[in-house]
Amino acid sequence: MTIHHTLSASGITLGYGERIIARDLTLDLPPGRITSIVGPNGCGKSTTLHALCRLLQPVAGTVQLDGAALSSYRGKALARVLGLLPQSPTAPEGITVTELVGRGRHPHQGMMGRWSNRDHEAVAHALDITSTADLADRCVDELSGGQRQRVWIAMVLAQEPDILLLDEPTTYLDIANQLEVLDLLTDLNTRLGTTIVMVLHDLGLAARYSDHLIAMHAGAIYATGTPAEVVTPETMREVFGIRAQVIPDPVSGAPLVLPLGRHHTTTGTVTS
Repeated sequence: MTIHHTLSASGITLGYGERIIARDLTLDLPPGRITSIVGPNGCGKSTTLHALCRLLQPVAGTVQLDGAALSSYRGKALARVLGLLPQSPTAPEGITVTELVGRGRHPHQGMMGRWSNRDHEAVAHALDITSTADLADRCVDELSGGQRQRVWIAMVLAQEPDILLLDEPTTYLDIANQLEVLDLLTDLNTRLGTTIVMVLHDLGLAARYSDHLIAMHAGAIYATGTPAEVVTPETMREVFGIRAQVIPDPVSGAPLVLPLGRHHTTTGTVTS
Protein backbone atom coordinates (compact mmCIF):
# COMPACT_ATOMS: atom_id res chain seq x y z
CA MET A 1 0.00 0.00 0.00
CA THR A 2 1.35 3.42 -1.01
CA ILE A 3 1.93 5.79 1.90
CA HIS A 4 1.44 9.41 0.89
CA HIS A 5 2.85 12.53 2.45
CA THR A 6 0.29 14.87 4.00
CA LEU A 7 0.07 18.62 3.42
CA SER A 8 -2.12 20.95 5.47
CA ALA A 9 -2.45 24.51 6.68
CA SER A 10 -3.70 25.72 10.03
CA GLY A 11 -4.97 29.26 10.55
CA ILE A 12 -2.62 30.86 8.01
CA THR A 13 -2.79 34.55 7.22
CA LEU A 14 -1.04 35.59 4.01
CA GLY A 15 0.12 38.89 2.62
CA TYR A 16 2.83 40.97 1.01
CA GLY A 17 4.25 43.62 3.28
CA GLU A 18 1.34 45.31 5.04
CA ARG A 19 -1.17 44.12 2.46
CA ILE A 20 -3.10 41.08 3.71
CA ILE A 21 -4.46 38.82 0.95
CA ALA A 22 -6.03 35.97 2.92
CA ARG A 23 -6.89 35.41 6.58
CA ASP A 24 -7.22 32.40 8.86
CA LEU A 25 -7.12 29.66 6.21
CA THR A 26 -7.29 26.08 7.45
CA LEU A 27 -7.23 23.24 4.94
CA ASP A 28 -6.31 19.59 4.62
CA LEU A 29 -5.38 18.33 1.17
CA PRO A 30 -6.53 14.73 0.58
CA PRO A 31 -3.42 12.58 -0.04
CA GLY A 32 -3.34 10.74 -3.35
CA ARG A 33 -6.22 12.79 -4.78
CA ILE A 34 -6.67 15.75 -7.15
CA THR A 35 -7.59 19.05 -5.51
CA SER A 36 -8.42 22.26 -7.36
CA ILE A 37 -8.53 25.71 -5.78
CA VAL A 38 -11.18 27.86 -7.50
CA GLY A 39 -12.58 31.33 -7.10
CA PRO A 40 -12.75 34.76 -8.76
CA ASN A 41 -9.72 36.83 -9.68
CA GLY A 42 -7.91 38.32 -6.71
CA CYS A 43 -9.44 36.03 -4.09
CA GLY A 44 -6.09 34.59 -2.94
CA LYS A 45 -5.86 31.31 -4.87
CA SER A 46 -2.28 31.64 -6.14
CA THR A 47 -1.16 33.25 -2.89
CA THR A 48 -2.45 30.21 -1.00
CA LEU A 49 -0.66 27.85 -3.38
CA HIS A 50 2.58 29.79 -2.87
CA ALA A 51 2.26 29.38 0.89
CA LEU A 52 1.72 25.62 0.49
CA CYS A 53 5.14 25.26 -1.15
CA ARG A 54 7.03 27.84 0.98
CA LEU A 55 7.34 30.47 -1.72
CA LEU A 56 5.48 32.72 0.72
CA GLN A 57 5.92 32.69 4.49
CA PRO A 58 2.59 33.05 6.36
CA VAL A 59 2.14 36.14 8.51
CA ALA A 60 0.44 33.87 11.04
CA GLY A 61 -0.38 30.18 11.31
CA THR A 62 1.57 27.23 9.90
CA VAL A 63 1.76 25.04 6.83
CA GLN A 64 2.64 21.46 7.73
CA LEU A 65 4.13 18.57 5.79
CA ASP A 66 3.68 15.24 7.55
CA GLY A 67 2.85 17.11 10.72
CA ALA A 68 6.02 19.22 10.78
CA ALA A 69 6.18 22.92 9.92
CA LEU A 70 7.20 23.48 6.31
CA SER A 71 9.79 25.97 7.56
CA SER A 72 11.66 23.14 9.32
CA TYR A 73 12.59 21.38 6.07
CA ARG A 74 15.84 21.94 4.20
CA GLY A 75 15.43 23.04 0.60
CA LYS A 76 16.45 19.83 -1.14
CA ALA A 77 14.54 17.63 1.30
CA LEU A 78 11.39 19.65 0.66
CA ALA A 79 11.89 19.57 -3.13
CA ARG A 80 12.04 15.77 -3.05
CA VAL A 81 8.48 15.75 -1.71
CA LEU A 82 6.89 18.91 -3.13
CA GLY A 83 7.11 19.86 -6.79
CA LEU A 84 5.87 23.26 -8.02
CA LEU A 85 4.98 24.41 -11.53
CA PRO A 86 4.46 28.18 -11.36
CA GLN A 87 2.32 30.14 -13.76
CA SER A 88 4.13 31.03 -17.02
CA PRO A 89 7.62 29.67 -16.19
CA THR A 90 10.51 30.76 -18.42
CA ALA A 91 13.41 28.68 -19.71
CA PRO A 92 16.94 29.85 -20.59
CA GLU A 93 17.31 30.64 -24.27
CA GLY A 94 18.53 27.70 -26.33
CA ILE A 95 18.04 25.05 -23.65
CA THR A 96 16.93 21.65 -24.92
CA VAL A 97 14.05 19.62 -23.53
CA THR A 98 16.39 17.04 -22.01
CA GLU A 99 18.51 19.73 -20.37
CA LEU A 100 15.46 21.43 -18.88
CA VAL A 101 13.92 18.21 -17.59
CA GLY A 102 17.31 17.25 -16.17
CA ARG A 103 17.24 20.31 -13.93
CA GLY A 104 14.52 18.56 -11.98
CA ARG A 105 17.13 16.15 -10.63
CA HIS A 106 18.92 18.86 -8.63
CA PRO A 107 17.27 17.93 -5.28
CA HIS A 108 18.64 14.40 -5.60
CA GLN A 109 22.22 15.32 -6.45
CA GLY A 110 25.17 16.13 -4.23
CA MET A 111 27.29 19.27 -4.18
CA MET A 112 29.26 18.13 -7.24
CA GLY A 113 26.08 17.61 -9.27
CA ARG A 114 27.26 14.27 -10.61
CA TRP A 115 24.73 12.23 -12.52
CA SER A 116 23.85 8.69 -11.48
CA ASN A 117 22.03 5.98 -13.38
CA ARG A 118 19.00 6.83 -11.25
CA ASP A 119 19.10 10.42 -12.51
CA HIS A 120 19.10 9.28 -16.14
CA GLU A 121 16.29 6.81 -15.46
CA ALA A 122 14.16 9.45 -13.75
CA VAL A 123 14.54 11.89 -16.66
CA ALA A 124 13.73 9.16 -19.19
CA HIS A 125 10.65 8.18 -17.18
CA ALA A 126 9.47 11.80 -16.90
CA LEU A 127 9.83 12.24 -20.67
CA ASP A 128 8.02 8.98 -21.31
CA ILE A 129 5.05 9.55 -19.01
CA THR A 130 4.50 13.07 -20.40
CA SER A 131 4.86 11.86 -24.02
CA THR A 132 7.72 14.27 -24.65
CA ALA A 133 10.53 11.79 -25.38
CA ASP A 134 10.29 12.60 -29.09
CA LEU A 135 11.01 16.24 -28.23
CA ALA A 136 14.13 15.46 -26.19
CA ASP A 137 16.65 17.12 -28.50
CA ARG A 138 14.55 20.12 -29.46
CA CYS A 139 14.94 23.60 -28.00
CA VAL A 140 12.20 24.50 -25.56
CA ASP A 141 11.61 27.87 -27.20
CA GLU A 142 10.69 26.10 -30.47
CA LEU A 143 7.77 24.19 -28.92
CA SER A 144 4.06 24.92 -29.04
CA GLY A 145 2.30 26.03 -25.87
CA GLY A 146 0.91 22.58 -25.16
CA GLN A 147 4.24 20.85 -25.77
CA ARG A 148 6.06 23.36 -23.58
CA GLN A 149 3.65 22.82 -20.71
CA ARG A 150 4.10 19.04 -20.86
CA VAL A 151 7.87 19.54 -20.81
CA TRP A 152 7.63 21.75 -17.73
CA ILE A 153 5.52 19.08 -16.04
CA ALA A 154 8.19 16.53 -17.01
CA MET A 155 10.84 18.69 -15.33
CA VAL A 156 8.88 18.77 -12.08
CA LEU A 157 8.22 15.02 -12.33
CA ALA A 158 11.95 14.42 -12.63
CA GLN A 159 12.11 15.58 -8.99
CA GLU A 160 9.98 12.51 -8.18
CA PRO A 161 7.71 14.47 -5.85
CA ASP A 162 4.80 12.86 -4.04
CA ILE A 163 2.86 16.15 -4.12
CA LEU A 164 2.63 18.27 -7.26
CA LEU A 165 1.38 21.87 -7.07
CA LEU A 166 0.46 23.76 -10.24
CA ASP A 167 -0.54 27.40 -10.60
CA GLU A 168 -3.06 27.70 -13.44
CA PRO A 169 -1.49 24.97 -15.63
CA THR A 170 -3.99 25.52 -18.47
CA THR A 171 -3.57 29.30 -18.80
CA TYR A 172 -3.01 30.50 -22.40
CA LEU A 173 -3.73 27.02 -23.80
CA ASP A 174 -6.49 26.25 -26.30
CA ILE A 175 -9.18 23.80 -25.25
CA ALA A 176 -7.47 20.78 -26.86
CA ASN A 177 -4.23 21.44 -24.99
CA GLN A 178 -6.10 22.20 -21.77
CA LEU A 179 -7.69 18.75 -21.94
CA GLU A 180 -4.35 17.15 -22.81
CA VAL A 181 -2.66 18.68 -19.75
CA LEU A 182 -5.51 17.76 -17.41
CA ASP A 183 -5.67 14.22 -18.81
CA LEU A 184 -1.92 13.97 -18.16
CA LEU A 185 -2.35 15.09 -14.56
CA THR A 186 -5.12 12.52 -14.11
CA ASP A 187 -2.79 9.84 -15.49
CA LEU A 188 -0.09 10.88 -13.01
CA ASN A 189 -2.55 10.65 -10.16
CA THR A 190 -3.88 7.28 -11.31
CA ARG A 191 -0.61 5.61 -12.32
CA LEU A 192 1.82 7.09 -9.80
CA GLY A 193 -0.52 8.08 -7.00
CA THR A 194 0.77 11.66 -7.14
CA THR A 195 -1.21 14.12 -5.02
CA ILE A 196 -2.20 16.98 -7.33
CA VAL A 197 -3.05 20.47 -6.07
CA MET A 198 -3.79 23.10 -8.70
CA VAL A 199 -5.31 26.51 -9.18
CA LEU A 200 -7.84 26.53 -12.02
CA HIS A 201 -10.01 29.28 -13.48
CA ASP A 202 -12.34 27.03 -15.48
CA LEU A 203 -14.86 25.75 -12.95
CA GLY A 204 -16.27 23.15 -15.36
CA LEU A 205 -12.87 21.57 -15.92
CA ALA A 206 -12.07 21.77 -12.20
CA ALA A 207 -15.28 19.92 -11.37
CA ARG A 208 -14.70 17.30 -14.06
CA TYR A 209 -11.07 16.55 -13.22
CA SER A 210 -10.94 16.99 -9.44
CA ASP A 211 -11.81 14.79 -6.48
CA HIS A 212 -11.79 17.73 -4.08
CA LEU A 213 -12.49 21.44 -4.50
CA ILE A 214 -11.61 24.46 -2.39
CA ALA A 215 -13.69 27.53 -3.26
CA MET A 216 -12.21 30.85 -2.13
CA HIS A 217 -13.80 34.26 -1.90
CA ALA A 218 -12.28 37.55 -0.68
CA GLY A 219 -9.29 35.89 0.95
CA ALA A 220 -11.27 33.24 2.80
CA ILE A 221 -12.34 29.65 2.18
CA TYR A 222 -16.03 29.61 1.35
CA ALA A 223 -16.51 25.86 0.82
CA THR A 224 -14.55 22.63 0.55
CA GLY A 225 -15.58 19.13 -0.47
CA THR A 226 -16.41 17.08 -3.50
CA PRO A 227 -17.35 18.92 -6.71
CA ALA A 228 -21.02 18.08 -6.08
CA GLU A 229 -20.80 19.60 -2.59
CA VAL A 230 -19.02 22.77 -3.67
CA VAL A 231 -20.41 23.59 -7.12
CA THR A 232 -23.93 24.77 -6.27
CA PRO A 233 -26.12 27.70 -7.30
CA GLU A 234 -25.45 29.23 -3.88
CA THR A 235 -21.67 29.04 -4.40
CA MET A 236 -22.07 30.61 -7.84
CA ARG A 237 -24.03 33.47 -6.31
CA GLU A 238 -21.92 34.06 -3.20
CA VAL A 239 -18.44 33.37 -4.61
CA PHE A 240 -18.68 34.36 -8.27
CA GLY A 241 -21.57 36.83 -8.08
CA ILE A 242 -23.64 35.18 -10.79
CA ARG A 243 -26.95 33.38 -11.11
CA ALA A 244 -26.55 29.92 -12.52
CA GLN A 245 -28.11 26.56 -13.05
CA VAL A 246 -26.07 23.53 -12.03
CA ILE A 247 -26.78 20.31 -13.90
CA PRO A 248 -24.97 16.95 -14.22
CA ASP A 249 -22.24 16.97 -16.86
CA PRO A 250 -23.51 14.53 -19.54
CA VAL A 251 -19.95 13.22 -20.04
CA SER A 252 -18.59 12.84 -16.51
CA GLY A 253 -21.60 13.28 -14.24
CA ALA A 254 -19.76 16.10 -12.43
CA PRO A 255 -21.66 19.34 -11.76
CA LEU A 256 -21.82 21.60 -14.80
CA VAL A 257 -22.45 25.33 -14.41
CA LEU A 258 -24.80 27.14 -16.78
CA PRO A 259 -24.38 30.88 -16.07
CA LEU A 260 -27.48 33.06 -16.43
CA GLY A 261 -27.30 36.63 -17.65
CA ARG A 262 -29.77 39.35 -16.75
CA HIS A 263 -31.96 38.46 -19.72
CA HIS A 264 -32.14 34.72 -19.03
CA THR A 265 -34.60 32.84 -16.88
CA THR A 266 -34.33 29.31 -15.52
CA THR A 267 -36.45 26.48 -16.85
CA GLY A 268 -34.97 23.57 -14.86
CA THR A 269 -35.45 22.52 -11.29
CA VAL A 270 -32.09 23.79 -10.03
CA THR A 271 -31.99 27.59 -9.88
CA SER A 272 -30.25 30.37 -8.09
